[in-house]
Amino acid sequence: MSNTQNLKGKKIAILATNGFEQSELIQPRDKFIEQGADVDVLSIDDQTTIKAWDKDNWGKDVNVDKQVTSVNPEDYDALVLPGGQINPDVLRTNEDAVAFIKSANSAASIKAIGAICHGPWLLVESGLAKGATLTSFPSIQTDLKNAGATWVDEEVVTHSKLVTSRNPDDIPAFVNKISELVAQ
Repeated sequence: MSNTQNLKGKKIAILATNGFEQSELIQPRDKFIEQGADVDVLSIDDQTTIKAWDKDNWGKDVNVDKQVTSVNPEDYDALVLPGGQINPDVLRTNEDAVAFIKSANSAASIKAIGAICHGPWLLVESGLAKGATLTSFPSIQTDLKNAGATWVDEEVVTHSKLVTSRNPDDIPAFVNKISELVAQ
């Protein structure tokens, strides 16, 4: 992965709740910070910490910086939606989370909306999948197709400001593409 991106002065939001795939939040967060970005972990329901899912069991706790209801997408340069099966399934039923994603898509300041693994479920729920070319964890490809997306099996796929990847193995390419869009 390239660490040459300069994200100094850039702000990235990561929206998650309990059950996010540990590597899909922590690795991107740490890489964006290494590149100079300020990163806020956003959540729902007044949570102050959220618990990761680490492959096949509960993982680390991560501190929540802000509630999704207390921030404006215009304050950020990118939004990242980690996967795991639990996290996006819970978030897609939360009106505030879905509204934030929709607003992020129309926010001029947002240069990238990244969704990895099962994270693209949130693109379906927010209406952003329709007409887009996306990738995801293979088990949700039918959901994306049913929502009007074209699904492809590639490491990282960019469609307008949407950046999608399949799984934790794709994190380096995922982070690099988001960083590239934000740094422009």
